[in-house]
Amino acid sequence: MTGSDETPSFRLAYVPGVMPDKWVRIWNERQPDVPLILTQVPAGAAAERLLGGEADAGLVRTPVNREVFSAIPLYTEQTVVVVPKDHLVTAVDEVTPEDLADDIVLHPLDDVLDWGNLPGRPAFERPATTADAVELVAAGIGVLVVPLSLARLHHRKDLTHRPLTDAPESSVALAWPEDAKTDQVEDFIGIVRGRTVNSTRGRQQTPAQGTSTDAGRGGTRRKQVPGKPTAGKSAAGKSAGAKRTGKSGRGGPKGDRRGRPGRRS
Repeated sequence: MTGSDETPSFRLAYVPGVMPDKWVRIWNERQPDVPLILTQVPAGAAAERLLGGEADAGLVRTPVNREVFSAIPLYTEQTVVVVPKDHLVTAVDEVTPEDLADDIVLHPLDDVLDWGNLPGRPAFERPATTADAVELVAAGIGVLVVPLSLARLHHRKDLTHRPLTDAPESSVALAWPEDAKTDQVEDFIGIVRGRTVNSTRGRQQTPAQGTSTDAGRGGTRRKQVPGKPTAGKSAAGKSAGAKRTGKSGRGGPKGDRRGRPGRRS
């Protein structure tokens, strides 16, 4: 749906860890008359909110159901392990799953990583949220593996993190219901893709007033420069002008072909 179906504002949902500030700032610069309304939603609830019409588009974590959503991948995050500052792995620059073999690795119910086999030892029960799991790490109960943005979101002074190799990664995408792409969604697509305000892609821009394209004549009309012949005049016209002055094409007096005066008889 487009045109009259649009709302007077653009509603953007985003999941925890995503930082839309830069895109929001550009939107406000380009669309000062269309307020952008931000709403943070749990990662597992983003699809439902979009399909329910509570948001026009969303910054969500993949995978995205492509049968009902259109989506543009934006970036992939680094995976890290969150540990207490006195944990043994803080002595290295990066960690492998084997390094966590003796640790309890917490697995919250809202985990956004697609694990085949979770490293380490499982906890007796799964924390309800990532925030709950972070509290358990601070209490010395175990460690937690999350995307880097979530480690930063739940930062605590007594915790730190290290990159975890050979682990699942989480990607972020811009998604919207496939049958509900508005002009405002198209505008936001242009922003996240880095298009300039004058880009010809996306929405059609209204031509500036006073611009003539002479489309019916095959091109734009050229302005004639004073004192300069127009492009339509032929070389024959120039030659005729030379004959009227009694001069040769080389500008010298009449004579033989090399421009020398004729010999007297």
